[in-house]
Amino acid sequence: MRKAPKELTRELYGGEWYEYVPLGKHVVAAPGVCGGRPTFKYTRLEVSVILDLLAAGWSAQKILRNYSHSRISAEAIKEAVQLTKQNLLDNVRKFKTAA
Repeated sequence: MRKAPKELTRELYGGEWYEYVPLGKHVVAAPGVCGGRPTFKYTRLEVSVILDLLAAGWSAQKILRNYSHSRISAEAIKEAVQLTKQNLLDNVRKFKTAA
């Protein structure tokens, strides 16, 4: 079963319009931010950067300490991992169906 594409959301943030497609509560794809690649909401911090740090052995706590200036939380990191896992599983299912 194919999921319906999520709608573009537009809201006023910091006095400017912010447009994004919500991929989760904390993870978004904003057309005008980082080429539309997934970022943490209200940041220019790409999810892939945090996933690379986790893959390199960093703990979520170390990431939060090193990125304390950003708006990410432990919940946001967990969501990014869960979304990535779900995407991988969805792609495996598509591959099995196509085979």
